[in-house]
Amino acid sequence: MKVKFVDLSAQHKPLEVELKEVFSRVLANGSFVLGPEVEKFEKMFATYCGAEHCVTVTNGTAALQLVLQGLGVGAGDEVITVAHTFIATAEAINAAGARPVFVDIDSASYTMDPTKLEKAITPKTKAIIPVHLYGQPADMDAINAIAAKHNLPVIEDSCQAHGAKYKGRPAGSLGKAACFSFYPSKNLGACGEGGAVTTNDAELAKKIRMLRDHGSVKKYEHDFPAYNLRLEGIQGGILAVKLPHLDGWNNNRRVLAARYNELFAGSKVVTPKEMPYAHHVYHLYVIVVEDRESLKKALSEQGIENGLHYPVPLHLQKAYAYLGYEKGDFPVSEQVASNHVSLPMYGELPIEHVEYVAKTIREVLECQAVPASRQ
Repeated sequence: MKVKFVDLSAQHKPLEVELKEVFSRVLANGSFVLGPEVEKFEKMFATYCGAEHCVTVTNGTAALQLVLQGLGVGAGDEVITVAHTFIATAEAINAAGARPVFVDIDSASYTMDPTKLEKAITPKTKAIIPVHLYGQPADMDAINAIAAKHNLPVIEDSCQAHGAKYKGRPAGSLGKAACFSFYPSKNLGACGEGGAVTTNDAELAKKIRMLRDHGSVKKYEHDFPAYNLRLEGIQGGILAVKLPHLDGWNNNRRVLAARYNELFAGSKVVTPKEMPYAHHVYHLYVIVVEDRESLKKALSEQGIENGLHYPVPLHLQKAYAYLGYEKGDFPVSEQVASNHVSLPMYGELPIEHVEYVAKTIREVLECQAVPASRQ
């Protein structure tokens, strides 16, 4: 059996007529950059996230960068984030001119460990970016309490957490601002690149709108040098079509994750833990195993696509060698990087594929447990 890691065509096929109508509308009205399709989606997504403002941009990395710059973060400043995340989180800090400072993650949630946060704060710290990793929010009450004590803004990296909730409150409404990616494989994905910032701060939203559009409010009048990071009209329209389906897709992911959990019960597989405060949306379904490489090889041989998120923590990346971190500085991040495997997960994944994947993994692990002399 061939099992895809993600199948974007399965999601788009039922929406094909509506998606084609978006193309037709944009072709007719000529609003290829920003315009009414984008404005409509911004209003929809702000409401969905429980925020007053949504500003779309070209991608999630740009969203993080512009929030930092909108808050005045720049050269000589430090921004705290986690060592276990996609590099874009740290790259955005660099792009704003600041220096990333890493902290370790919690071994159960795989998100920022609040008990490690305060030690990383210095007089140069200007912001904190917890990452809602794999679709599960970080422990925001604890993080916000520490941030408030030091008068620091908290920026949610929600790029993997569309529709996730923390104590019933949606990701995107839990900090000073939140940043989303609409990369095609996300829980809410464009047919191309896209990103957004949500916030309740009107002045920050205004500043980000200017930063994305050449420092301008009025055409050909520019208050400061900025960027061209505007969302395309077609992508705004596509996202507006897909947003009403997001909760249904997320519920499907949760059903599939629950089935994986049932099938792995009693095995050596460590399954994801949904924290008591969280509504997990399983952007990724990530397990822990002892011999990852052997398992990955066996899965590939059986036609099961799989992934690694993320095999080298940021503090050990060549790109961040200049920060001076060493192996052992963030032990949980390093352990997670060494033994996690991402299994197929998307809203339309057939349940029989989940059962085949789980059966295959259990058989592989049972075989590994048999001494070589008895095989």
